[in-house]
Amino acid sequence: MSTTQPTIETIRHSTAHVLAAAVTKLFPDVKLGVGPVLDFGFYYDFQLPRSLTESDLPKLEKEMRRIIKTGTAFERKEMSSDEAIDFFQQRKQDFKVELLRDLQQRGTTLLQGDDFADMDPKKITTVSVYMTGDFVDLCRGPHVGSTKELGIFQLTNLAGAYWRGNEKNPQLQRVYGVAFATREELDAHLAMLEEAKKRDHRKLGAELDLFTFDDQVGPGLPLWLPNGTIVCDELEKLAKETEEKGGYMRVRSPHIAKESLYITSGHLPYYEETMYPPMTYEGGKYYLKAMNCPHHHKIYAARHKSYRDLPVRLAEYGTVYRHEKSGELFGIMRVRMMQMNDAHIYCTEDQFAEEFRRVNDIYLTYFKIFGIKKYQMRFSTHAPEKLGKKYINAPELWKKTENMVRNVLQQSEIPYVEIADEAAFYGPKIDVQVWSVIGREFTLATNQVDFAVPGRFGLTYTDRDGTARTPLCIHRAPLGTHERFIGFLIEHYAGVFPTWLAPVQIVVLSVGEKHRDFADGLGKELCDAGMRVKVDNGDESVGYKIRGAEKMKIPYMLVVGDKEMKSAKLAVRKRGEKAMSEIAKDTFITMVQQEVHDRV
Repeated sequence: MSTTQPTIETIRHSTAHVLAAAVTKLFPDVKLGVGPVLDFGFYYDFQLPRSLTESDLPKLEKEMRRIIKTGTAFERKEMSSDEAIDFFQQRKQDFKVELLRDLQQRGTTLLQGDDFADMDPKKITTVSVYMTGDFVDLCRGPHVGSTKELGIFQLTNLAGAYWRGNEKNPQLQRVYGVAFATREELDAHLAMLEEAKKRDHRKLGAELDLFTFDDQVGPGLPLWLPNGTIVCDELEKLAKETEEKGGYMRVRSPHIAKESLYITSGHLPYYEETMYPPMTYEGGKYYLKAMNCPHHHKIYAARHKSYRDLPVRLAEYGTVYRHEKSGELFGIMRVRMMQMNDAHIYCTEDQFAEEFRRVNDIYLTYFKIFGIKKYQMRFSTHAPEKLGKKYINAPELWKKTENMVRNVLQQSEIPYVEIADEAAFYGPKIDVQVWSVIGREFTLATNQVDFAVPGRFGLTYTDRDGTARTPLCIHRAPLGTHERFIGFLIEHYAGVFPTWLAPVQIVVLSVGEKHRDFADGLGKELCDAGMRVKVDNGDESVGYKIRGAEKMKIPYMLVVGDKEMKSAKLAVRKRGEKAMSEIAKDTFITMVQQEVHDRV
C-alpha cells in the first residue's frame, strides 16, 4: 500500500492498466497499444480478434471491478531494453516490441502520450515494466500501491484509432473511460457528458442545416450550408468591426505558395507532416497554405517602413489547409480546411506591452458578447535545455520576451497559468482556454510573440536614429477559426443562437390561404428593415408550423390571421415561450434591430 495520497493522474493511469488487464483476461490474444491519461480519465488502444460494441463495456467494467477488489499490488521491475524486447516478444506483444526497438534506435519513441516520449535519451539505461497480478505492461509509472486504491471510474465509449496516429498503420480499438477521486465528482462529470450529448455540435449542426461533409469532397473538408454561412458571416462582420476600430488594415493572400517561402519561415521541414503534400508546377514545388504569417511578412516587406509607421496591424480571414490525421478529425472542431481570424502586428519593443494588452482586451470584449464566464490564459514558455532543437537558440530574447508577456498579464489582472516547454519555436505564446456553460473546456484562440521569424525574412523599419531595426511580431487570432469557434458556440448555446447570430431571426406564419399575401408583404417589410426572415405559407396548422420553428430554434414567430390583417399590432411568440403577445409593428422592428445592433 502506498504511504502517500496518489494524485488523480496516478489514479487514472493505474485505472487504464486495470482496463488493459481486464481486456487481456477476456481476450487473451489481445495486442496492447498504449494507454495515456486524459484530462478527466484515460484510454487504452487494443488490437482484438473481434470488434467491441457498447454491450462489451459493462462486461469490461465487471472484470475491472473484480481485479480492483483483489487488492493486487502494482509492482515495478526494471530490465534492459534487450531483456524487455525478449519479454514482450515471447508474449507476442508486437506494438510494445516496436516501441522498445524505437527506443533503442532513436533514444525516444515518436508516439505522443507514450510513457517514454519526453525522456532524455542520454538518461535511458533501463526500461521499466509494471506487474499487476498476471498482467504486465511496459510503463514508466508511477502507479498506486494496489488496486484497492481505485474504483471511482466508468467506461464511456469506443472509437477507432490508427497505431501511432498514422493511417498507414493498423487500426486499433480505443476504449475511453473516466476516473475521479470521489463519487460526487464522477456523477457531476457524467451529468455533464449527458448534457454534452444533447449539445453535440455534429448533431445540432445537421439538425439546424449549418454544415455538411461529403465523401467526394473529402474528409475534414466542411461544406457550409446557407444557415451556417450566415453564422460565419456574422462572426466575420464582428471581427472586421472590432479590428477596424483597433487600427487594423485588411489584406488578402494566395492559397498556395512556393516551398521556399515556408523554408524561410521555418515551417518546413518542422511542420511538413501537417501540411498537404506539395504539387510540382513549372519546375518548382508549391504547398497549400497552412498558415498566413509568411504571406503577411511578405506584405509588410512590400513597402519600406519607418518607426512612424509602426505598429502595423495586418488582418485577414485567411483560409488555411492542414493535413490532420484521419483518426483526429472531429466534426468541424478538427478539420483540414479552416477560416482563421488571423492578424499580425509588427511593432517596436517599446510598443509591445500596449499592443499585447490591446489584443487581450479584444478577448475580454468577445467573452462578454458571447457570455463566456470562465476563461484562463495558458502562458507557454520554452525549455532552456531544448534551445537549438525545439526552440530558436536565443536565450536572452526568450528571457526578455517571456518577462514582457508575464508583466502584461500581471498588470491586466487576467487569470493565467504558466506552462513550461509549450511555446512556439519562435517565441512564447498564450492559448486562450474557455469553458462552455456546461463546464467543458475548449482552446479558443492564440496570441503569440515572434522575435525570430521577422529577421529571417529581413523585415526592418528605420528607427529615429536612421538605423535599420527588426520589428517584433505578434500573431493573434481572437476568434480562432470559424470551424472550431462555431463548434464551441453550438455547444455553448445548445444551438439556441442569440438573435444577431441566428440564421433565421423571424418566421412569419400564415393561418390560412387568405392570409398568405399579407404574410408575404410583412416578410418583405421586415427584410427591408434588415432582418433575416422566412415566410411559412404552407398548408399545415399553425401549431405544426410553430413546432417546426421551435425545432429550428428561430428567435421570433409572427402569426398572421384575420385579426393581425386588420390591426397595426403583431402576434409575437418568442422562442421557448408558449404565450403570445401583441406588439406594435414599429415597436417590434425597433426592438429586434436594437437587439441585433447591441449583439445581446
